[in-house]
Amino acid sequence: MTSAPHLSMTPQAVTATEQLRTPLRLRLRPNALSAGHVDGAWWPRSRDLAAELPALLAVLAVRLGDIPRVSYNLTEWDTAPRQIAVGGVRVRLGGFWSRPPHTVDVVAGDRRRLTLLLVPPDTDPSAAHRSMMRAAHRENTDTVEVLLRGAEVSESTVDVVAAGGTRIPEQTFRGVR
Repeated sequence: MTSAPHLSMTPQAVTATEQLRTPLRLRLRPNALSAGHVDGAWWPRSRDLAAELPALLAVLAVRLGDIPRVSYNLTEWDTAPRQIAVGGVRVRLGGFWSRPPHTVDVVAGDRRRLTLLLVPPDTDPSAAHRSMMRAAHRENTDTVEVLLRGAEVSESTVDVVAAGGTRIPEQTFRGVR
């Protein structure tokens, strides 16, 4: 007796194979800290979540290990698949209207979570730099709204000058800049 082929009703995952070609615009707070509204900031180059996530998850895997889940606000991104495959790991993407705007949650296999400030792709580079530096500062407790507003130093819990640097933050990955 032979059986008929089994057809799955589950949609296939999109496989992300594109390598990081341009610097990832990411800043993270020191690993041990968890105070504040965000754990760092990410400034993607587009609103295509499936195209932007593989590079982000490859870098964050160094800190978190396998990352099987990402949740985001539906208004921030173009249409995205329900899952993608990154480095052999299926990553479930959850878009929600109720997620706080301008944030992305990255959830590790052991349930550790990083909440990243999502700097819109079309943000002026100077304003993006200020927001990212503030979000990644070890003593930052600013809300997402304050971080994105480009608030004056006096409104923020972070001294932007003390946060350091004048370049747009970039994360290097395997020697690529």
